[in-house]
Amino acid sequence: MSGATVWLTGLPSAGKTTIAYELAGLLREQGRRVEVLDGDEIREFLSAGLGFSRADRHTNVQRIGFVSELLARNGVLVLVPVIAPFADSREAVRARHQAAGTGYVEVHVATPVEVCSVRDVKGLYAKQAAGEISGLTGVDDPYEEPESPDLRIESQDQTVRESAAALYTLLTERGLA
Repeated sequence: MSGATVWLTGLPSAGKTTIAYELAGLLREQGRRVEVLDGDEIREFLSAGLGFSRADRHTNVQRIGFVSELLARNGVLVLVPVIAPFADSREAVRARHQAAGTGYVEVHVATPVEVCSVRDVKGLYAKQAAGEISGLTGVDDPYEEPESPDLRIESQDQTVRESAAALYTLLTERGLA
């Protein structure tokens, strides 16, 4: 079976990683080769030393896009839960996949910032509100929502399992699951 990249973009604490790991479990039960390229792990190991300027964010996304396309080209279904706040960075990743003939699916985990700030799994929204950090995507740093994602998930309106199932259905319809 051919590989593909499934890019899950959205605000911090939107549910991207949680949905990705739920979906990975479903796919592995079906015998599918799956990898999750978690944005936090990539920051620690592949993009250590990069900051959060627009240029550094772009570089981080391009590194992830390179690795995901490489894995996908070799038959792995790659789930990429990464904020990737800028449309031009995401488009460059899509173009890389298209140029290589590798499958690419963009998913917008479209959780409203008000819901994300309540979830606040990493405490980022609280730190930003307290003035301890700045540059939080969707609060005081931009997030450019995808204009036409392959799937939009409103995670505040469904369970993690339902979100993963919706994505699984899309992948099945496209012959990628």
